Parts: sequence; structure tokens; C-alpha cells
Amino acid sequence: MLGRILLTIDSFLLIVGSPVADYSATHIFNPNWPPHAKFHNGQTITMSVMLGLATLFYTWRSPASPTVQKEFRLISAFTGSIYWLAGLCAILYPGTMGLDPEFGGPGFPQAPLFGFAAICALFGSWLDTPSVKAKGN
Repeated sequence: MLGRILLTIDSFLLIVGSPVADYSATHIFNPNWPPHAKFHNGQTITMSVMLGLATLFYTWRSPASPTVQKEFRLISAFTGSIYWLAGLCAILYPGTMGLDPEFGGPGFPQAPLFGFAAICALFGSWLDTPSVKAKGN
């Protein structure tokens, strides 16, 4: 059950936390951002919500068998961690910062939260994945 709780925390951060952080003066309402940057911000907000809903769906969906449950947890690990892992990698691109100068940057204050959420998804999935023995062994 701890695995499902961690995956649910991760889902909540994707569905609520990320959009709240991005639908703000530092992002979508930032007058210094060009329209195309705001377009990609909208894309990111929507992707976060969709990944969170998918993670929640596969975390709590009733499986037909332990093999199917294992597949559901692998899907949950992927959908629950991909957004956060991509966010951690985004700082590696040229000219990027985790925080714009007018808001106190440079810096990457999101890194601990992104790491925590990714660990919730990956560790939660691992905790809740049944071991499935291969047939014939």
C-alpha cells in the first residue's frame, strides 16, 4: 500500500502542483516571456496533468492478474517519473535557468522537488510491483 500512496502523492504533484507553479507570474503571466515560450509552458502544464491522470489511473486500476499488475506498475513508474526526469535534464540545455533573474535567478530551486517526485514514482512502483515467476521454472 505504501507504493500506491507514493504514486498517488506523485500524481497529485503532477495534476495540481506543477500547473499551480507554472500558471503564475513567473511563467505563463510573465510579460518577459515571448508567446512561443508561453505556448510551450501551456504544453508542459497540459502534459503534467495528463501524465498525473495516467499515473493515478494505472496505480489504482484493478488488475486481472499479478502479471497485469506488474505491467500497470511499470506504466505508473514511467508516467509518474518522465515529467520530473525531463525537468531535471532541462537545465542541461544551453541558456536555460531554473529561475529567471527578475525572480532571484540564476538557480534551480525545483531540483529537490523534481527529484523527490521522481523517487515517489519509481520507488512507489517498485514497492507495489508483485514478483511474477516465469512459467515452467
